[in-house]
Amino acid sequence: MKINPYLIFNGDCKAAFTFYAQALQGNIEAMMTFGESPAREQLPADLHNLIIHTRLLVGDQAIMGSDTTPDRPTDDMAGFSISLNVDSIAEAERVFTALAEDGTVQMPLDKTFWAARFGMLTDRFGVAWMVNCEKDQ
Repeated sequence: MKINPYLIFNGDCKAAFTFYAQALQGNIEAMMTFGESPAREQLPADLHNLIIHTRLLVGDQAIMGSDTTPDRPTDDMAGFSISLNVDSIAEAERVFTALAEDGTVQMPLDKTFWAARFGMLTDRFGVAWMVNCEKDQ
């Protein structure tokens, strides 16, 4: 069993997952719009470009997501963080810097009593991330 985060956006899912694919060095396995799906006929044409489903594979883990429709907007993404556990300080620094671009750092990446590096940020799309590296390399 794997637990995969599923993120719901208010229209910027494609931009977010394109950014995550670059920042996390992952591969977008699927990205389908409402207009490409069987739901096409139930939605006005101006919503056909919204993402109905996407899946980003990073190693053997996945993050999935979609846009919602304007009649069911989501509130800001709050009350959770996606935790990334990486194998080296260099990778922690790379990922943290990439995700923090145009975002907000809550806790700079630094040594803690439990980790060689740990930091927290909210990216430009409002998603909270924690980057953790327990190895001192």
